Amino acid sequence: MNKRQSTTAAVAAAATLALTATACGSDSSSDEGGETVKLGLAISTLNNPFFVQMKKGAEAEAKTQNAELSVQDAQDDASQQANQVQNFTSQNVKSIIINPVDSDAAGASVKGANNADIPVIAADRGVNKADTEATVASDNVDGGRQAAKELATMLDGKGEILFLRGQAGTSASRERGQGFTEGLKKFPGVKVVAKQTADFDRTKGLDVTTNMLQAHPNVDGVFAENDEMALGAIKALGDKAGDDVKVIGFDGTPEGLKAVKNGSLTMTIAQQPEELGKMAVRNALRVVDGTKVDKQIKVPVKVVTSKNVDQYS
Repeated sequence: MNKRQSTTAAVAAAATLALTATACGSDSSSDEGGETVKLGLAISTLNNPFFVQMKKGAEAEAKTQNAELSVQDAQDDASQQANQVQNFTSQNVKSIIINPVDSDAAGASVKGANNADIPVIAADRGVNKADTEATVASDNVDGGRQAAKELATMLDGKGEILFLRGQAGTSASRERGQGFTEGLKKFPGVKVVAKQTADFDRTKGLDVTTNMLQAHPNVDGVFAENDEMALGAIKALGDKAGDDVKVIGFDGTPEGLKAVKNGSLTMTIAQQPEELGKMAVRNALRVVDGTKVDKQIKVPVKVVTSKNVDQYS
């Protein structure tokens, strides 16, 4: 609950190597009749730069493989996404890729695809209560642990922090929160004094942080489960952001990386959204071709600070 313009050649190469066993192999983009394979991509929202990058990667891979990719934007509406998946199912696409608005709510429509024998690939966020051939996602739990460790280290193991949660019901929020909470257990001197959902949204991140600061004006740090909420928190903090209050984000979006450069965002856990999109399409085509794929495909995440941000922007 699961969403940068480029990464270095070294990072891309590392990700490719890590995923070779799953990514390589048959990438057929034609069915037995020789027709172009039609795929559907149901994406949670294109009002978030992370998912725009994911879409870009998916479209690039589909073009490379000569497959036809239809993309539908759910605009963060689970009901709308359910209708889109149902439409893909009725259109008899060869495979559906879904980036769920809500991991639980997506189950019913994905079951419909299951019943129609249309294989489904989950991207960035998992699907609950239905079958998917694979879930292609960043290692969110590990990213959350890294965020906790880095933030606690910056605070010398002692301080009060605010915690901005992502969209309830998404596996991305659940996993990042799980990793962060686990990571903080090693630093008992760092206390979460307020925790609230801001739905991965920048404006809500601003509002939620503003409200939490009224009760806790002297916090030492903020962890947000994505860069958009972190950027909202930075606006709420004003001049305190980055210096007096350490702010940690997650995603490595272009604006997030820019904030790391100017010092207002202390650090971000960088994902590779374009690689996620590419891997989702690649594995959808492998499934269509009858090749078995791994159930869980993890794309590595990286810690980005002012010291290495130039490698990612």
